[in-house]
Amino acid sequence: MMMKRVIFLLLSIVQLTVAFAPIINPNFAVRSSCLFAGENESEGGAAIAKPQVKTNQKVETVQKSKQEQKKKERVYDPISRRDEEFMEAPMYKLMLLGDESYDAVHVMERMCAIVDDMDEDQATTVIQQAKSSGEAMCGKYPFEKAELFKEQLIRSDPMIYSEIKEENK
Repeated sequence: MMMKRVIFLLLSIVQLTVAFAPIINPNFAVRSSCLFAGENESEGGAAIAKPQVKTNQKVETVQKSKQEQKKKERVYDPISRRDEEFMEAPMYKLMLLGDESYDAVHVMERMCAIVDDMDEDQATTVIQQAKSSGEAMCGKYPFEKAELFKEQLIRSDPMIYSEIKEENK
């Protein structure tokens, strides 16, 4: 009677071990057939199933792909819904036309006041080039800005003549 209880306890322990082994150790694998008393002659009792270590490649590849996705996705990166290609605005030359009736001081003051980033030395150089060759470039600007500068120069009293030319022509 005592021997039956011992065997029953051992079998219960084996069954519990087999039942909870995957929870405790995910790499634990149980053989398809358990050994009972009499099958293993060397010990003379019930033998405990030996764990077989198997690596599941599917789990590893799934985990690797999830890790790669996490690396690729960054929350702080803005989502680009479409690739926008911006063309640079065509640039236009603001040309000062030479005239003998210009008062150099007046033209220099007005050009410095109207045209962005132009100082007195640059304005003087542009005026001298315009008198000698008939026209001189004041700068390159987008069309709207170049047109604004041209209109403001024409509105000054006395008028300062200028024109706009496309950069590539």
